[in-house]
Amino acid sequence: MDIINPATGALMTTVQEDNAAAIKEKYVSLKKGQPAWAAKTVAERVAIIETFYQLLDAEKDELAQTLTAEMGKPLQQSYNEINGARARILFFITNSEKYLAEEWITTEGGTQEKISYDPLGVIANISAWNYPYLVGTNVFVPALIAGNAVLYKPSEYTLLTGLHIQRLLYKAGVPPQAFDVAIGAAAAGEAILELPLNGYFFTGSYNTGKYIAQKVAHKLVPCQLELGGKDPLYIADDIADISGVAAGTADGAFYNNGQSCCSVERIYVHETIYDQYVQAFVKEVKSWKTGLPTDEGVYIGALTRPAQITVLEQQIEDALAKGAELATGGKRINREGNYFEPTVLLNVTNQMDLMQEESFGPIIGIMKVSSDEEAIELMNDTSYGLTAGVFTSNQPRAEAILQQINSGTAYWNCCDRVSAALPWSGRQHSGLGTTLSHLGIRAFAQPKGWHLRR
Repeated sequence: MDIINPATGALMTTVQEDNAAAIKEKYVSLKKGQPAWAAKTVAERVAIIETFYQLLDAEKDELAQTLTAEMGKPLQQSYNEINGARARILFFITNSEKYLAEEWITTEGGTQEKISYDPLGVIANISAWNYPYLVGTNVFVPALIAGNAVLYKPSEYTLLTGLHIQRLLYKAGVPPQAFDVAIGAAAAGEAILELPLNGYFFTGSYNTGKYIAQKVAHKLVPCQLELGGKDPLYIADDIADISGVAAGTADGAFYNNGQSCCSVERIYVHETIYDQYVQAFVKEVKSWKTGLPTDEGVYIGALTRPAQITVLEQQIEDALAKGAELATGGKRINREGNYFEPTVLLNVTNQMDLMQEESFGPIIGIMKVSSDEEAIELMNDTSYGLTAGVFTSNQPRAEAILQQINSGTAYWNCCDRVSAALPWSGRQHSGLGTTLSHLGIRAFAQPKGWHLRR
């Protein structure tokens, strides 16, 4: 398998893919090794993960450079991702013993009752390329701490990062019989689905997630899906700093080149401030530097997947044909690599693909609305349900609006952020199950109820 630098088109290296037999052999090794890993105390497993946490910082320069080279995000954003992943790991280090400990429910009387939390067994972590450290640590870290063995399949677009993760986990003390990597693309994923695993944890697109859920349904094991979004944002008429909000929300839409499940993908602006907001938003977007992600000051680097450029072009063509206005951008950049101009479209409607289908690129539609009620109706007009945000100076107003939006995460005066302490979950086509928070720790354990009669 060729590893291509999306910013230059250059071949970085070639890696041997695993065939189905090799992946099965890795599973058999994990199956044999998992009981020994589970026999360690939670504290012992946490200590090993804490060493991994420290290694991520010690080797962050090499890790960031590799991530930028194979994925295309600006180098500073790669450092930001590694630091963000360490913050999430710290949450698991700090809280896992508490939430995996036995809970005594009834201690009086002739029968005592308690709950224990056992590992699932051997689980699959089929991960994503857009934030390989962040979305990976959501799964394999709490899974390992809970005593599971993990068959980890990094995306073929960030395979070298996945191999770094494997190397550092081994260096930290995780045995190869508790963590292994399946190397490959779709065929490797298909081979994993054929194995008798004890759980499947996937991050990626709705279509692939739906396929995985259907494929493994008969096994009756946990299948957790962190899928896409078409995340709406409403800018109310009472915000004080229109320019500041425009700049911040532009970042929420375009950070990581818009390649994020929780990027702002639809913006609805109250008509009384629409013109001012749009003017400030477009000014901010035009100020960004586009170019090689290793160059100083670059904000928009290369798109990871060349095929996504076609998706963006089709969405723009559809929007323009239905009456949208192009405020800036709109086309691929003529240079080596996968580059696309940051694009803003106005006069959009919810009948456009741009406002219904996930873009996953540097493109946004901005629509004028006349009231909170209209904004709520349009925000809920989606098959997704990951995040939604409201900018207003009035907290009760924001909470009243967000309470009516069918999404797993609600933002007031912020957007495009994740906290390890809060559950990360999607509704509708945005997924099943939960990562992060105490729920995301217990997602990798199966409870056992104990009835103890003297």
